[in-house]
Amino acid sequence: MTGGRRILGVDPGTNRLGYAIIEEGKSSVQIIGLQVLQLRCGDPHFARLETIRKKLLEVCRSYRPQEMAVEAPFYGKNVQSMLKLGRAQGVAITVALSEGLPVFEYAPRKIKHAITGNGNAGKQQLARTLGQLLNFSPDDLPTDATDALGVALCHCFQQPAAQQRNGRLKSWHDFLRRHPERLLQP
Repeated sequence: MTGGRRILGVDPGTNRLGYAIIEEGKSSVQIIGLQVLQLRCGDPHFARLETIRKKLLEVCRSYRPQEMAVEAPFYGKNVQSMLKLGRAQGVAITVALSEGLPVFEYAPRKIKHAITGNGNAGKQQLARTLGQLLNFSPDDLPTDATDALGVALCHCFQQPAAQQRNGRLKSWHDFLRRHPERLLQP
């Protein structure tokens, strides 16, 4: 399959960051790439963020996705963990925007509901359902990779290519591209 819409899905993290690239065709979705970036725990936090930036920039330039879908951080009890997760997400979003990609954010419950029909589904159920939908065995894949795949496929389900073709705006970036006169200059 070539010429379809390519979506980069990202499951952000500062220890492990999952990413997946899918291509949506007229009647099917194909996995183009699926990986986990394992970050070294001994590295300083900002060095890990730079590793994330470099890797996602490389992924964007190699696979040429047209859109990025990212998992939104969920509320947690550990404020420091949430801050670090938010920074990783911010780096991913910044890379996408610097490459001209519109960015879409999905809550974990939304992703699980879109894929499994159950917003409270576990990671294993999400992985099994993705395996059935996309015809692969999720057994050997880390959950960060299948989570990223879930984000990308959720976006595919939420923002079908047909909606894009009929002139609907996809994002603020798309709006500004169509209406540059509306951008306030400093």
